[in-house]
Amino acid sequence: MVTAPERRKVVRAMVTRGLSERHALTVVQMSASSLRYVPAPDQNAFLRDRIMALAHRHHRYGAGMIYLKLRQAGIVANHKRVDRLYAEARLQVKRRRRKKVPQADRQPLVRPQTLNEVWSADFVFDRTAEGRVLKCLTIVDDATTEAVAIVPARAIGGVPLTRVLDQLALSRGLPRVLRTDNGPEFCGRAVLTWAHERGVTLRLIEPGKPNQNAYIESFNGRFRDECLNEHWFTSVPHACAVIEAWRREYNDERPKKALGGLTPAAYARQLTTGTKVAKVTAGL
Repeated sequence: MVTAPERRKVVRAMVTRGLSERHALTVVQMSASSLRYVPAPDQNAFLRDRIMALAHRHHRYGAGMIYLKLRQAGIVANHKRVDRLYAEARLQVKRRRRKKVPQADRQPLVRPQTLNEVWSADFVFDRTAEGRVLKCLTIVDDATTEAVAIVPARAIGGVPLTRVLDQLALSRGLPRVLRTDNGPEFCGRAVLTWAHERGVTLRLIEPGKPNQNAYIESFNGRFRDECLNEHWFTSVPHACAVIEAWRREYNDERPKKALGGLTPAAYARQLTTGTKVAKVTAGL
């Protein structure tokens, strides 16, 4: 669609080439009043400049706050005019979407006494040889400090996380409580639905309080120091092989002073045996 200023240019070009103004207007289908129209001077130039200056100085101020700032500076302007000029300049502030975190009661960090009572989960990041991100999902049983799973991948969202947990359920079972931070992978709809359907309680730590998830944080430190910092991964399959070998060594061969010198796997067997004996004694 041809605009009025463009038609004016065409008419003036025809006139300069010898065509009469009336004939040129007829060809372009434009009225004489439109040709001779002179735009009124911009009476909002000063106000527009002040609005732009305030918007660039205060990036999160909306039209209402800028209107108040103008009044504070002694500038009299109708709020509707301020809103219109603000919108014309496309200064609207993008609303930051607040991350919805499910409410949960704070629980003291105590070591559970039975297997699969509480699991802790977190993510540890590294890079492969070509510089791409390697995201490792770590899951630890708080009672035995066993590394239940370490899953390296380029990216792990909520749905892949639930698939990993379902695979663990086939070989080990599911925990009664899963303790995590407030990352989007753990707070998303996929994990919330999965936990509700399987009767798993999600226990989220407070934002910025990693000490409330100390067991997984301690494990992540050992994992980085003893595995990630000691190897140079050429690919994701290479990382999977090396990390799985380290996980098995951690569970089956690495003694821990906190467990009385036992390995996590040996301590888990001891807990299982003690639980079975206690059940038999109670039955008698």
